[in-house]
Amino acid sequence: MNNRIPIALQLYSVREDCARDLSYTLQAVAQMGYEGVEFAGYYDRTAEELREMCDDLGLKIVGTHTALSTLLDDELAKTVAFNQILGNPYLIVPGLPEEYRRSRQAWLNTAKLFNDIAEKIADQGMFTGYHNHTIEFVPIAGEVPWDTFGSNTRNDVVMQIDIGHVLRGGANPVSFLERYPGRAKLVHLKEYSATNDEALIGEGEVPWDAIFHAAETVGGTEWYIVEQESYAYPPIECAERCLENLRKMGKI
Repeated sequence: MNNRIPIALQLYSVREDCARDLSYTLQAVAQMGYEGVEFAGYYDRTAEELREMCDDLGLKIVGTHTALSTLLDDELAKTVAFNQILGNPYLIVPGLPEEYRRSRQAWLNTAKLFNDIAEKIADQGMFTGYHNHTIEFVPIAGEVPWDTFGSNTRNDVVMQIDIGHVLRGGANPVSFLERYPGRAKLVHLKEYSATNDEALIGEGEVPWDAIFHAAETVGGTEWYIVEQESYAYPPIECAERCLENLRKMGKI
């Protein structure tokens, strides 16, 4: 089991808890058995404060979701410096303004922009990447944008695939993991169910065995990241139930 992929939590899943009491929430996440966290906002804390909080709990900061604007022009150096303090090499953009995705040419321009960012930060041990929703699987000019983006970006641009969103977009996540080997460094584990919007990981239609096999053989995956955005229970309980279901699947 030396090759087991560790499991982190995207803190957007428990964002209201984090806003109320970040320290307590991180403690709860660690006690559940999560090994890392991915930030989506910093709750008015400095990088040093966040790093100390996580270090004290044995939590690795495995990624940050950061707006594209924080990776452009003079903001890029500030964002790199902040994340270097966190010990996080992955600067992932979680969505794009419409002008970056409204046409195939817009996607080609966006791919070039990500290439430029990746080139600027590579010698600092940092990587940028993009996290999909469903729009990336609606064809534009005969091609799905995830392919337009993936086939026109450098191999070191991370394609952070969100499993639930791919299925919700009508596509097969396994095929995309296989099509872009080594580029799914961070994989978002999210359930999909056509009949239950609040399904937790393991309770819907995602072919988890096939997902795990692809991530672990060709995806180059370093972290699985649980993200739950719909809640049959309090968010913190949903996060714990997702981890328990992954434990039952033998992933812990």
